[in-house]
Amino acid sequence: MELFALVAVGAVAIALVIAVVNWLTAHWWVLVVVLAAAALAGAGWIHQRLQRARWEAVRAHGLRFGLGQLDALHHSRFEDAIRDLMHRDGCRNAVRVGGAGDMGADVKATDPFGRRWVIQCKHRRNGARGSAVGTPELQVLNGTARQVHGADVAVIVTNGRVTAGAVTFARQQRLHVVDREMLGVWASSSRPLWELLKAVPPPRRAAPSS
Repeated sequence: MELFALVAVGAVAIALVIAVVNWLTAHWWVLVVVLAAAALAGAGWIHQRLQRARWEAVRAHGLRFGLGQLDALHHSRFEDAIRDLMHRDGCRNAVRVGGAGDMGADVKATDPFGRRWVIQCKHRRNGARGSAVGTPELQVLNGTARQVHGADVAVIVTNGRVTAGAVTFARQQRLHVVDREMLGVWASSSRPLWELLKAVPPPRRAAPSS
C-alpha cells in the first residue's frame, strides 16, 4: 500500500509539472513579466544596499559627538557611541558586548594595525559632577582584558572624572584611561584614539592602503 501511495503521489506531481509547463508555454508572457518583476526587485534591493553602505561610510567618516550629547545618553547608548567612534577610526569589526556578564568588556575592536582593543565604558549621568572612576574599576579591567578577552590595548572610557589613584594604577598596569577631557577631544575630532593615547603597543601589521 505504501508503494502504491508513493507511485500515486509521484504520478500526480508529474502531472502537475506537465500541466504547469504546458500552461506557461501557452502563456509565455506571464513568465516574462514575473522574471522582469524579479529582476527589478533585485536591482532595487541592490541599489538600497549600496545607498545604505554609502550613507554609513559618510556618517562614520564625519561622526562627531559633543560632551553634552554624550552626557545625555543612556549608559547602553554611550557604549554604542564608543563603538561607533572606534568604527569611525577604522575598526570595521567594532562591536558592543556590554551587558550582564560582560566581564569588564563593553566594546571590542581590532584597529587597522591589527591590535585588539578592549574597552570598558563608565558613563556618568552628571558628567564631571558625577562620581569619579576609581581604582576598583581599573582592577576589573586589568583582571579580564588581557587574560579573558585577549586585549593588546585595554582602555577605560568615561565622560566623568578619574581619581589620581586610578590613573597611577593604570600607568603601572599598562592600562589606558580616556577621561572626560580626552573623550571630548576624541569624540569631536577626526583623530583616532591611538593617536591621542600614550604608550600604545606597536602595530601588529601595516595599515591597509586607502
